[in-house]
Amino acid sequence: MTDEIRAVLYSDVPPSAEQESRFKQFLKNKYEQEVPFEWIEDTSIKEGFQLRVGAEVYDWSRGGVFRQFVDAFAARKYRGRDTIPLLKEALEDWELAALPEEVGTVLTVGDGIAEIDGLENAAYGEILIFESGVRGMVQSLKEDTVGCIIFDADNDISAGTSVKRSGKTASMPVGDAFLGRVVDSLGVPIDGLGPIEAADYNPIERPAPGIIDRQPVNQPLNTGLLVIDSMFPIGRGQRELIIGDRQTGKTAIALDAIINQKDKNCICIYVAIGQKTGSVVQLTETLRKHGALDYSVVVAANASDSDPLQYIAPYAGCALAEYFMEQGKDVLIIYDDLSKHAVAYRAISLLLEHPPGREAYPGDIFYLHSRLLERSARLSEEKGGGSITALPIVETQDGDVSAYIPTNIISITDGQIYLEENLFFSGQRPAVNVGLSVSRVGGDAQTKAVKKATGSLRLDLAQYREMEVFTKFSSDLDDATKNQLEYGMGLMRMLRQPQYKPYSQHQQVVMLVSAIAHCMQGIPAADINKFTAELNTSFEDVHGEICSEIDETGQLSDENKDAIIEFATKLAEKYKPTEE
Repeated sequence: MTDEIRAVLYSDVPPSAEQESRFKQFLKNKYEQEVPFEWIEDTSIKEGFQLRVGAEVYDWSRGGVFRQFVDAFAARKYRGRDTIPLLKEALEDWELAALPEEVGTVLTVGDGIAEIDGLENAAYGEILIFESGVRGMVQSLKEDTVGCIIFDADNDISAGTSVKRSGKTASMPVGDAFLGRVVDSLGVPIDGLGPIEAADYNPIERPAPGIIDRQPVNQPLNTGLLVIDSMFPIGRGQRELIIGDRQTGKTAIALDAIINQKDKNCICIYVAIGQKTGSVVQLTETLRKHGALDYSVVVAANASDSDPLQYIAPYAGCALAEYFMEQGKDVLIIYDDLSKHAVAYRAISLLLEHPPGREAYPGDIFYLHSRLLERSARLSEEKGGGSITALPIVETQDGDVSAYIPTNIISITDGQIYLEENLFFSGQRPAVNVGLSVSRVGGDAQTKAVKKATGSLRLDLAQYREMEVFTKFSSDLDDATKNQLEYGMGLMRMLRQPQYKPYSQHQQVVMLVSAIAHCMQGIPAADINKFTAELNTSFEDVHGEICSEIDETGQLSDENKDAIIEFATKLAEKYKPTEE
């Protein structure tokens, strides 16, 4: 405390000589030196005093932080009186009960950012409260000022507005009541269905689980998409990136994965970042139509929302997911998409005058996403055994996976599903590029039945893609090459799957076993999907016990495999063209 800082006492009546002496003694004990103070009349302060020392405020007024003490003192000593004087008995407890309330002043405000002077002890991530009731969060700590992002409209904030510290970090309301609802980044419902009663509050920023608290990722989380579950399996607790250009089916894969979790004891959270409101409404209706909204939560920070709300949206969704994970439940969370999230953070950082780096992104852009995605895990049995599986989505430009943000997130995640524009517009949907996609968990996240049925599918497709390129320059092909091309084309046709039509495990096994055994060889490519549809339906009718065994045990015996091949071979004769 320097000699330049003085104390100011506010109240509606001047302090008595004894009270003035007590104030001086309080200041001397608190700051270990003599602190001069002056009294200023303030008729808005009733039944007490408010002492300001620099940026710190000690509020002993009726409506201040000291109110509980005053009320308790009044009930004990002055019951029935109109006023409660601060007499000697009360003053003796001041030093024990007084808590400083640090107050700052807004210097500049605009674009959801406020620069504040006076909050010397503010912490990063702390919630600040402006005098109009608007909330903000400390995002930048400078030598003399504090940078704050504002969560609500800043119309009532201007230069000179006072700001108080809350002493609390940003939190997200959580609870089972959020299932089936659409909320914003602050947990406020925006679906018009009324308020949501929160069971608790989780901090939006939290350290990721440690190594001791995790267990291996070896339980499958099926998406219902044949091309993914067979070659790029996703396990519970994994982080699998969905990457591709715009309008290539990234969100469609996420939606199919959510719809496929029905009746599988898995909570789904969809975080929409920077999307049009109409798109979020359409997505919500799609989930409701397929009965998936009952076990899902939509966290929406739309394109019309401010950058601060878009910035905290994925962290808020993750805080909600952690609530369910800590109850021992499995959670699937979609971040759609982190490209827009990075753009929002870049805008905030530039407004806060953080030094720009590559592509004007701040230097901590990698940490922005790593601290988010590392919170996905499968907890140990001692911690309840719950899991968070993350499917972040990233948009590329002209298929450039070597751009700054895509490469950052690729290095954080456990694999990526790359969607190719050329495949999409050629009718191959999902448009998954088998060569560039990968799952680093691999077969550990597959059941033995799917693993055995898949066989050499990925290698066969790679050979087909390579052979397809070279045969474009040749007109004369031998029979072996023609058969290989026909086989590969049949595999590609089989992997085409209508949207919102996920396959069960036994359906995937039946299709894969039939394809790898060349049962589809000779069927025209245009009839492959008709064949697989009839194959699944007919096989379930004839061999329902085999389907149930595959679904319940996750095993595929040699006898069942032979039964599938025999059945598919007979059915294929119906689709093969005759010599006539």
